[in-house]
Amino acid sequence: MPASTVNKDLQAERDKGSFDKNEFTLWWVGGKEKLKEKQDLETFLANDPDFHNETPIHFLSHKELYEETIRQATAIFRKVRKFHEDRGNGDPSNYMQILGGLLGNGIIRQGNPLGIHFAMFVPALLGHGSPEQQAEWLPRALKCQMLGTYAQTELGHGTFLRGLETTATYDERTQEFVLESPTLSSYKWWPGGLAHTVNYCVVMAQLFSKGKCHGIQPFIVQLRDEDTHMPMKGIVIGEIGNKLGMNGVNNGYLGFEKVRIPRKNMLMKNAKLLADGTFVKPPSQALTYGTMMFVRVIIVRDTALHLAKVATIAVRYSCVRRQSHINPDQPEVQVIDHLTQQYKLFPSIARSIVFKLTSDNLWEMYNQVTSELDQGNLERLPELHAIACCLKAVTTADAAKSVETLRMACGGHGYMTCANFYNTYGFVTAACTYEGENTVLLLQTARYLIKVWNQALKGQPLGPTVQYLNSFIQSRNNRHPWMDTVPGIIKALQTVAAGKLRLANEHIEQRKKAGYTHEEAVNLTSLELATVAEAHCRAFLVQSGYEMIEKLCQKVSPAMAKVMRTIGELYAYNEALDSIGSLVRFTSVSESDINRLQGKLEAALLAIRPNAVNLVDGFAIPDVLLGSPLGAYDDFRLASRM
Repeated sequence: MPASTVNKDLQAERDKGSFDKNEFTLWWVGGKEKLKEKQDLETFLANDPDFHNETPIHFLSHKELYEETIRQATAIFRKVRKFHEDRGNGDPSNYMQILGGLLGNGIIRQGNPLGIHFAMFVPALLGHGSPEQQAEWLPRALKCQMLGTYAQTELGHGTFLRGLETTATYDERTQEFVLESPTLSSYKWWPGGLAHTVNYCVVMAQLFSKGKCHGIQPFIVQLRDEDTHMPMKGIVIGEIGNKLGMNGVNNGYLGFEKVRIPRKNMLMKNAKLLADGTFVKPPSQALTYGTMMFVRVIIVRDTALHLAKVATIAVRYSCVRRQSHINPDQPEVQVIDHLTQQYKLFPSIARSIVFKLTSDNLWEMYNQVTSELDQGNLERLPELHAIACCLKAVTTADAAKSVETLRMACGGHGYMTCANFYNTYGFVTAACTYEGENTVLLLQTARYLIKVWNQALKGQPLGPTVQYLNSFIQSRNNRHPWMDTVPGIIKALQTVAAGKLRLANEHIEQRKKAGYTHEEAVNLTSLELATVAEAHCRAFLVQSGYEMIEKLCQKVSPAMAKVMRTIGELYAYNEALDSIGSLVRFTSVSESDINRLQGKLEAALLAIRPNAVNLVDGFAIPDVLLGSPLGAYDDFRLASRM
């Protein structure tokens, strides 16, 4: 864009940056090839009239919103496929992810009803289907010749999977399963695309054979006729209604009235059911939940992208908006010059970058553990499950707070629908609940931590994410000496997590001695346990961000390395100050140390100030995906439809 068309304040901000934003973009996106493909695809779709809403979506009725969303969803799939085929790359696995993330959600503002097909239905086939089952269903699913969703949560049960009530009873005589919804609370509730869009489903149900229950297993069920799209016999299906956000996702309910499916429709990569009804256990029951772990990894990555989007809007707005005087004899300053405004803006930039780095780290761990699973090694599966649970919980909760902080940083203008904060808020707050309610996930992590704490006490080997417990035990639980370097803060936060874990474990044992059962003692200690898991996660986030930034700094220019290290420092200082009560409790930090730490945080804010616009420009989010006049590249003008 020519400089003459850009707001003079924004141009001045870009001119003062100390690093090359294009270098940052190449890292953020993943290299030149991915950047070119991203830009070509965004241009290809942004200029297409199919993705321009003639009527702003917030003026549409619920029915009209769904119709507009499904029109755009089918158009984006068709055109993304053509985009890749024209370039000689028709492999669907290379472009399915386009339909989610910022591109899909930027064009389809209220969520994609086909999103769950690619985010969970296809991964469920990959994670749970045998090679024969994948050969039968996967090619059709990737080409959208069959559309699916993933039905796990019920009206009465969500994260507590053992409580699910839907049953699949094996009939040896016909070699079929009979699916039943025995109660109203057993109806499946929430699956995206279920209400009107999909015709197949992966259903999680309690398997019964030979008079025994074998726990939750996945089944492929046809919901609607492929020609008429009418519900199959025994299928009770419909829409759950309007929601706080994501109203284009088309969430639905599902009940079964003696629905029969063939034995081959039980996904049998892990557990198996033989023709005579004999159940063959999987190597680990946790393998059944592999799809959820995959999705939680993706959620952390998408949370980083959502934060990058709203940070871009708020930072650019804060540069073109002028408000109040710092010096009475000088003109009104840019809002971003107020230190209080910087404290609202810059930690969210840091969170976005650290969450992205941590999601990369988590993705590497996921691939490594998955590879080990394929070789029959289940040793690190519980560790992956624990860290994925708490990362999903902490990053989504932090993102929800950050979006609201950034909205308020834009004053009254941020409250307007056209500012587009509400849309992102709908996405990130929904993520606090789906794929595991956040408190429940923290308690699942805590259960793992209690287990490994007792292993550490016995001198047994620990996984990489909990190695710090050994150091804590070897130090005989002494108060950790405070150091305000990032490695020092990491050690201090790990000490906090270990100290809280020690106390929680002691309190569980005390309650058991007082006559409570183990389960009752855990429940009475659950407030502590949730904070243990959060402390463990925050230490991991700071450590992961620091280590990944140090690796990155070996590959980039000194100018970019300096900015990235400042980002990592800001994140660490902010986390430490937010945890100051716990640091006082478990480390030797003093009042003068806290004052110094506050000064270092303020210095980091001022160091980021000249590079704030270049950082958000580096996220490379075009106006069409920002969807906000407050954050447009040039000024208040919006080169997009609302």
